[in-house]
Amino acid sequence: MNLINGPRGAVSAAGRILALAAAVALAGGVLTGCTTASTAAEQNPNYTTEPTDAFPVTVEHQFGETVVPSEPQRVVVVGLTEQDILLELGVTPVATTEWYGEQPYAVWPWAQDLLGEAEPTVLSQTDGLEYEKIASLKPDLIVGTNAGLTQETYDKLTEIAPTVTSVEGSGLYFSSWQDQTRQVAAAVGRSAAGEELIEGVEQAYADAAAAHPEFAGLTASFSQGVPYEGNMYVYPDGLNTDFLTDLGFVMTPGLEEYAAEEGQQALISPENMGLIDADVIVFATESADGVDEVLDFGTTKSLSAVSGGHAIFTDPDLAGAIYFLTPLSQKYVLDQLVPRLVDAVNGAAPQSIEG
Repeated sequence: MNLINGPRGAVSAAGRILALAAAVALAGGVLTGCTTASTAAEQNPNYTTEPTDAFPVTVEHQFGETVVPSEPQRVVVVGLTEQDILLELGVTPVATTEWYGEQPYAVWPWAQDLLGEAEPTVLSQTDGLEYEKIASLKPDLIVGTNAGLTQETYDKLTEIAPTVTSVEGSGLYFSSWQDQTRQVAAAVGRSAAGEELIEGVEQAYADAAAAHPEFAGLTASFSQGVPYEGNMYVYPDGLNTDFLTDLGFVMTPGLEEYAAEEGQQALISPENMGLIDADVIVFATESADGVDEVLDFGTTKSLSAVSGGHAIFTDPDLAGAIYFLTPLSQKYVLDQLVPRLVDAVNGAAPQSIEG
């Protein structure tokens, strides 16, 4: 996955979604052929790894397949979260895309150390893809596995440079983090390293679940931080909820009935807040004011999870890490959220973003 429809599921100010053909002809200016190690070092001085796959590589995706002829030197990210994957693979993009939060270079705290001294250009999707700006960066690879690409926008990007997007069957802003990691890693010739990232996260979740058997079988709900247009946006089972189910929790059933469409959040009205009551509730709040908004919404205060100290109110960085759903952000989630879940299970979770 990553991003889904709703207020955290769109890239506009009102709704930043929490919420992915045959061999592509290379546009003018795209690097082709082999690149020597010395040339690569000059063009990507911020890279910290070397490819292990043999180029050219072919990456299959929802719009066909893309051939990447040689190790990309100028990678542009048009999606909202893929910079995490690239940075953890040791590949520093020349451009990222702002989602929300106005972090330096659109890179969040859990990834900033990997950015080092690099200063990538920051793109915006607020008014659609910035094709001219993207072209001016002279990319030799465009990454858009979490970019909401359509066939039309994909085709336009391929006129600039080889473009890799989501796997077959992905929605606009939804494909699994494993699939996205594999797509990005393959495109930059680091498939083995991508698998290591996936295995590392999956093992970390397994270890955390084993360390906390008390989580197993408890019910949980996950909600966006504050009401939007008179509803709370709550995540049905399977929609960005793996960070809880992989720890042993069972998501509150039936919420999908309140989603406008399959693959979207459930819209819960003030009088229906009782539907999300559970052994543990995670509200992805981003400010102290956000906590107050949640508590004042409908019957929230009367929920047993809220009145009994079983509700977690996240700080903005933890909320962002949950929404990002990359290997790197999930390690941050495990580090920051698991202690709060222990408190929540024990009825000791404070009504504060401080945890």
